[in-house]
Amino acid sequence: MNTAYEPNGWDALHRQGMGPTQQAFLDLVRRTKDTKRYCANVIWGNLQTADYVRAMLRLVVDFLGTPDDIEAGVQGRIARAGLIGKEGRTYHVVLAQEAMRTNIGGPGVMRAQLARLLEAVDLPGLTLGIIPDRAERHVYPGHSFGIFDGKRVEVELYGGSPTYTDQKQIDAYEKAFSLLERSAVYGDAARALIRGELAALEVSEAKN
Repeated sequence: MNTAYEPNGWDALHRQGMGPTQQAFLDLVRRTKDTKRYCANVIWGNLQTADYVRAMLRLVVDFLGTPDDIEAGVQGRIARAGLIGKEGRTYHVVLAQEAMRTNIGGPGVMRAQLARLLEAVDLPGLTLGIIPDRAERHVYPGHSFGIFDGKRVEVELYGGSPTYTDQKQIDAYEKAFSLLERSAVYGDAARALIRGELAALEVSEAKN
């Protein structure tokens, strides 16, 4: 098989609760020097605000029926942000514009989350790209995934969270990432997109 799980795999950790799952992922992030991440429809975990994390994990707990230890999970996920710019770590993150529009937690949560994303464009060690909705794609849109030091791939699916360590699979995801980033905009263009989403959110709130 091409799929290899950690000794205490993500599926088993999910059954223990969000605390153990997020701690294990934090440990992985600490060990990693170079991360590539594609987020198709939600904000990258390392940049999520506490309220956004809380809302996200509530959805996960309710869907999977796992132990309700959301606050422990929030602490584990938020701790990842503290690693950005530390000890030579580099992050290249690509978000689809849809990730900024997916309503997690309601307008107030999303407004604070987008403000946080705007600040993140200038974080040291982080290259943040956003794929505009109308940008030409060079590979078919797929699911969210992360590549860790070019040695393993973590994939997010409804039916499980596979870890790939087979070189053929890693190469496929590396290729997909390189094609996805070709569609992304960076710097001032990325800031303009984020500001546009903030403005659209404010208009939507005013109408309601």
